[in-house]
Amino acid sequence: MQDLHKSNKALLNPLRKALYDYDADTVCNALRATFAQEVVCRLSHPLGTMVSAPAYFQGAIAPLVKALPDLERRDYIVIAGQDSPGQNWVGTAGYYTGTFAQPFLQIPPTGHQVAMRFHEFYRFVEGKVVEIQAIWDIPELMMQAGAWPMAPSLGREWRAPAPATQDGINVGQAQQQSGQQTCKLIIDMLEYMIRHPQQGGPEVMQLERFWHPKMNWYGPAGIGTARGITGFRNWHQIPFLRAMPDRGQNPEGTGHHFFGEGNYAAVTGWPNMRQTLSHDGWLGLAPSVQEIALRSLDFWRVENGKIRENWVLVDLLDVYSQLGIDVFARMQEFNKAYNPFHQHPSNRGE
Repeated sequence: MQDLHKSNKALLNPLRKALYDYDADTVCNALRATFAQEVVCRLSHPLGTMVSAPAYFQGAIAPLVKALPDLERRDYIVIAGQDSPGQNWVGTAGYYTGTFAQPFLQIPPTGHQVAMRFHEFYRFVEGKVVEIQAIWDIPELMMQAGAWPMAPSLGREWRAPAPATQDGINVGQAQQQSGQQTCKLIIDMLEYMIRHPQQGGPEVMQLERFWHPKMNWYGPAGIGTARGITGFRNWHQIPFLRAMPDRGQNPEGTGHHFFGEGNYAAVTGWPNMRQTLSHDGWLGLAPSVQEIALRSLDFWRVENGKIRENWVLVDLLDVYSQLGIDVFARMQEFNKAYNPFHQHPSNRGE
């Protein structure tokens, strides 16, 4: 099984490399070689679900390259493993970067270099990718363009860094045994976490048991990064649970694919949470008393038995859409009087 996970990571390498030194023909060849004929590509809002490698290229990659013609993909985590039902996954985290020269999803270009985080999970069957579950942090791109029209983040907005240990890609020879131990720590942590607020105050989560005192929680744009347990509680968890106190009580229609390698663990699910927006306090959203599904794709790094870093992407644009809020329409209203790209010297002939 170790050789299988190592092989699956190797099978993905040509596509990753083709997107690093972008060339359309090379990328298309890599997609054809790596993807099954009827691969299902589940992408964050508004990109949606696509079936087949050509549809994925034309519906996602090509528009991004048109906007960022010098597109470059940079990975900082690549791990592989098997989930509890026996499915085999490769999880990748990093960011797409390049010069924002043309609009992307009507986001106004800046003429400057930008970066957009991604978490992309690939499910392999017999040497082919049969499914992708992926979130691109499109709100992060909106913010760099000065075009984010929603509530400001409570946490710190910045470019989330690579692992402090700089070993997210070269984890080792498919360290599945230690990866299973890492996964168990994460699953235990989550089981304790959902005890609050239904079963008591914050103490029932036993956060200090699982989280390093210098932990970093790298949330998505719109929520931001939090430092330490106090930062995590203040800038993410308290507003999140105040608004949706039934967290973890509605598992119907959700799924979780946990896997690990070495000191890293990951989870993907489409969706993997379902809860009710019954109170105020999260993202500036009014309490609609509506149940919403959340897609949260995560990576954790464990150090000396505790979680030191946690990279989290949530498809916030899909959350807004479920609530009947068209972020892109509001973005157009927000920006119709000003396009920062029009002010760039290269557009004035200077």
